[in-house]
Amino acid sequence: MTTKEPGDRAVIEATETFLAHRRLLFTVAYEMVGSGADADDVLQETWLRWVAVDATAVADPRAYLVRITTRQALNRLRSLKRRRESYVGSWLPEPLRTTPDVAADVELAESVSMALMLVLETLSPTERAVFVLREAFGFGYDEIAAAVDKTPAAVHQIAHRARRHVEARRPRRSVTAGQAEAAARAFRRALATRDLQGLLDVLAPDVVAISDGGGVKQATPRPVIGADKVARFIVGGLTKHDVELTVELTAVNGGPALTLHVNGELDGVIAMRVEDDRITGLYFVRNPRKLTHIESETPLSLR
Repeated sequence: MTTKEPGDRAVIEATETFLAHRRLLFTVAYEMVGSGADADDVLQETWLRWVAVDATAVADPRAYLVRITTRQALNRLRSLKRRRESYVGSWLPEPLRTTPDVAADVELAESVSMALMLVLETLSPTERAVFVLREAFGFGYDEIAAAVDKTPAAVHQIAHRARRHVEARRPRRSVTAGQAEAAARAFRRALATRDLQGLLDVLAPDVVAISDGGGVKQATPRPVIGADKVARFIVGGLTKHDVELTVELTAVNGGPALTLHVNGELDGVIAMRVEDDRITGLYFVRNPRKLTHIESETPLSLR
């Protein structure tokens, strides 16, 4: 077999093709593994395998690249599943900064939302791959079958089972991007001034707050439920110490979020779920390993 050199025309063309589909491939990988860093690793592995392929024998490069990405993501997801079983405290996806056009695309915004990503964690790796490729990206059963090494009939059954499972658990987004941002701004004002009543006014009565410290930063071991408990948990955590708190509005995973800086250092990201003008879900990521890209990376337009 002839080894391809980096300067070979075939490698250059293969790289150009890969880059043309990179956003799609990254989104597929991220929705499967729930981590931007792991998705980047999956794409690196995908590229290494793609440049070794004879591209002249590939009829559909996009489908072929998705197939490689899916297989690499499945391998990564299976190993991550074992690690997450021993994770300290609640686990949340790595927050991914996104551009306003993602929030405007309702289907895409929901497919990468923290709420749906947590539901996808309850699927098996194969179910998750099938659901992502079918529901988020509209791939056909034949294409998915090639990616997950199943028959089209088996993929059809898996897709039906995964869809039923997700539909029974997924929260419904019932507000516009503008309404969600308005709720986030009200939450930011109350948080920045440590205004307990202001928090109560914007939180839904049955709001659920999940915090992820990864055993490194302080976080609640279980979800906190109810507006009063959530508001006191948030304000209480910020008033324990005399700190300089900076709260900035941003967008992660297709929805409104806040970045929290304590004494000038990034301390966490709070993503929000908004329904009927009230915040129904708060996802507070404090694990430092999940925050390494949040400020350094350019916000992604995922397609």
